[in-house]
Amino acid sequence: MTPSFLKNVVGHQTVKDRFAVALNRDRLPSTFLFVGPEGIGKKTFAIALAKALLCESNDSSSLEACGQCEGCTLMDAGNHPDFELVQKRKDKAYLLIEQFIGVKDRRNQEGMCHNISLTPFRGGRKIAVIDDADFFNQESANCLLKTLEEPPPRSVLIMIGTSEQKQLSTIRSRSQIVHFHPLSTDEVKQVLNTLDTSEIEASSDEMAQQSSGSLQVLQQYREEGLLDFKSQFLSKLASCETMTQGFPKELIGFVDQAGKDAAKRRQRLRLLADFAIQFYRYIALHLAGSTHKIPHSYLRPVQDAIKNWKSDAEAATECVERCMDVHLQIAANANQATLIEAWLSDLGKLSRGDEAYENIKVTLAY
Repeated sequence: MTPSFLKNVVGHQTVKDRFAVALNRDRLPSTFLFVGPEGIGKKTFAIALAKALLCESNDSSSLEACGQCEGCTLMDAGNHPDFELVQKRKDKAYLLIEQFIGVKDRRNQEGMCHNISLTPFRGGRKIAVIDDADFFNQESANCLLKTLEEPPPRSVLIMIGTSEQKQLSTIRSRSQIVHFHPLSTDEVKQVLNTLDTSEIEASSDEMAQQSSGSLQVLQQYREEGLLDFKSQFLSKLASCETMTQGFPKELIGFVDQAGKDAAKRRQRLRLLADFAIQFYRYIALHLAGSTHKIPHSYLRPVQDAIKNWKSDAEAATECVERCMDVHLQIAANANQATLIEAWLSDLGKLSRGDEAYENIKVTLAY
C-alpha cells in the first residue's frame, strides 16, 4: 500500500509521493513552482510541507509534522522565524519590489530575499512560500533572480500560480514545476464537511457536484447570482455568438454589481475568466479525443459548444490562452468595459474560426 504522506492534506497523492521520494533520497530541489486551478489546495499543501520540513521531532523524510514540538507550535501561530509567506497586497495589482528586497532606504537589508539568505534560527531550513505568483511583474521578478540562480544552503522556495503560461520565463526556467490537478468530487466533499457552510443553502453533495474539483465553489455559492450567471455565461460561450443580444453589456453590468470596491469587481471578473478557462479546456480535451470526464455544471454547455464549433481543438486551446490574457489585463488595471467587449469578441472569432490567436495577440495591450 502506498504510504499516506501529509495526511491532513486532502488529495494530491502523486505530488505527495514525489516529495517523499525526493526527501528519502536527500535530493530536495531548492525552488518549486506549483501550478494548477485556484481552490484545489496548492497553498495548503505548500504550508503543510513547510511545517513538515520544519518539524523538530519527526524526521523530514516522513513528510509529517508532529504538531507538538516548538517548530510546529510556531508554524501554527504564524510566527516561525524560518518561514515566510509572501502574498499580493489586496490594494495592489502586482507583487511589490519591497516585499522581496525591502523599502528604498533599507534595500537588501530586509524582505524575503534577504530573510531566506540568513542562517536558519532553529538549525533546520529557511522556507518561503510566494502565493499569487501570477502577479509578478518584470521588476519584482528581477528581484528574485539572484536567489533563484544561487539558492541559499538549506533553503526552499515555493511559488504558487495557476498555470505555467502566466509565469515569466525567468521564473519558469529556474524552477521545478509541480502540476496540481483538480480534486475529485468526493475529495471536495471531504473538505467541505470540515468547514462551516451553515450560511449556504446547499448541501455539501450539491456543492461538490458543482465544484469542478475546486473549493472556489464556496465563493460561487456565497456570491448572490453568480451560479445563475455562470450558467448563462457558459450558454452564451457555447453558442459561439458572444456579441449578440447585448450580452457584453449584460456581463459588464454583472461585474459592476459586485459593488463600488474595484478589488471586488476585479475578483468577479477573474472568476468569470476562470469559468471560461475550464469550459474551453473541456472542449479542447473533447475535440482532441480525450475521454476526460466533464463535471456536471459544464457538461451541457460543452456538448452544445461542440455542435456549434466551427474550428478545431487548437482553437479551443487558443481560447484558453485568450482567457488567461484577461487575468493579465485585470492585473494591469485595463478598462473593464473595453476589456470585456474585446474578450467576448475574440472568443467568438476564435470559436467560429474567423481569426487566429496570433493575430489577436498583436492587438492586446496590458
